[in-house]
Amino acid sequence: MKKTLTAMAVVMAAPFAAHAGADFVEGDKTFAGEAELGATLTTGNTETSSVKGRLNMMQELGNWENQYLLEGLYKEDTGEVTAKRYYGGVQGDYKFDEKNYMYITGNYEVDPFTGYDYKAVASAGYGHKFIDSGKMFLSAEVGPGYIYKKLDDEQTALLGYDSEDSVVAHGAVNFTYEFSETSKFTQLFVADYGDSLEGRSESAITANIVGALAMKFAVIVRYNDSPLDDKESTDTETNMTLLYAF
Repeated sequence: MKKTLTAMAVVMAAPFAAHAGADFVEGDKTFAGEAELGATLTTGNTETSSVKGRLNMMQELGNWENQYLLEGLYKEDTGEVTAKRYYGGVQGDYKFDEKNYMYITGNYEVDPFTGYDYKAVASAGYGHKFIDSGKMFLSAEVGPGYIYKKLDDEQTALLGYDSEDSVVAHGAVNFTYEFSETSKFTQLFVADYGDSLEGRSESAITANIVGALAMKFAVIVRYNDSPLDDKESTDTETNMTLLYAF
């Protein structure tokens, strides 16, 4: 019961944004996107490097609003890899009217530092837009889903099985607020509750520099209430990237 209440609270309190707001693709275009890139390099007594990249693409096809997302993160400290994560996701929303829609979503993530070779999630359900004005956007989604996780060789040998899977309750809440024509705040979150509770949150502030070029500051939190032995339940990531809209 405690897990169920926690899952409901997390889903309702920490939003996940799949859409940019009232105009999914602005103007007369049917396709748009955003590309992000950030990197750091330190040499001398300490040698560290990190690269963060993200490609977010949006497409309108009749009543369908589709989103395609690719992310990559790589960090190295004194010749040792300290973080490596790759993520790909796709979501299609079929609009019944201006407020209600059906969603179909799936994602695939590779993060060897969690003890899994990869994780895949699929879900379908109902979405509703509560606020869809020029400055603010708020919507929620809920539906059943399925999660599959492939253990790495070390965890397979330790636990005696090579995969985990579960039917899950998938929930999302989406929020965007525009401070001005050149800056906005977004709170992104998605949660899946089955044999365990897993969530991903991204809080970000974006400010235009010039034209289609912007600076983005983001804090990303990933949570798993049942991590594998010797693994942490919470991962956090803070980054500053340049964002180009097209």
